[in-house]
Amino acid sequence: MRWTGNRSRLAAGLVAFSMWPGIALAASTITGTVTFDGKAPTLKPLAMDADPACAKKHSGPVPSEFLVLGSGNTMANAMVYVSSGVPAGKTYPPPTTPVTIDQNGCQYKPHVMGIMVGQPYKILNSDGVLHNIHTQPQLNKAFNQGMPATVKETTTKFDKAEAIFHVKCDVHPWMSAWVGVFSHPFFAVTGTDGKFTISGLAPGTYEITAWTERLGTQKATITVGASDTKTQNFKFAVPAK
Repeated sequence: MRWTGNRSRLAAGLVAFSMWPGIALAASTITGTVTFDGKAPTLKPLAMDADPACAKKHSGPVPSEFLVLGSGNTMANAMVYVSSGVPAGKTYPPPTTPVTIDQNGCQYKPHVMGIMVGQPYKILNSDGVLHNIHTQPQLNKAFNQGMPATVKETTTKFDKAEAIFHVKCDVHPWMSAWVGVFSHPFFAVTGTDGKFTISGLAPGTYEITAWTERLGTQKATITVGASDTKTQNFKFAVPAK
């Protein structure tokens, strides 16, 4: 009887632990690095001379944003996300903390970002000049709003999951950004070190997609077990002509 009681208390403790908020039992992780294969092409800098106020915000040429490389040809601005395998019917409440895009130096920062359905999307104008934020989704309602110097902040949301779409400024045609809207939190954008981590996954088989602005997409299928960590790297190159 004494052992039975201890076993019952142990079982009850495990149940309580598994239900504790914020604790994911047996969660798994997929990590990796995105790199560029070959010699990096010579890219024209962004041409900001059309607006002297923008040109004055920089001391020299502004590099193109579509291919940003780090040491060892690691790639920034690659979006890596789970494109298949999330359990059907599973819902993930969106964070209340907004994803922020800033119009700074007459550029959108960050250049690539992910957000969850219903999560606030905060748009800043740090430049003190006229800007315009114009999203170009296919499924969500487009957002197109001028932001004069006196308008420092506005906020919107996206109601539907949608593959990565373009954001542009109708005032400054070189300004460009990309947004992916997800119904789950399993996505990441690489920095200049090319690294990504997608954590909190339940054991199972997943399709992972790596997206780049002009070098296409790649997919990989990965199976993770309980408390597992798997590595999946991606390597991109300029398509052959």
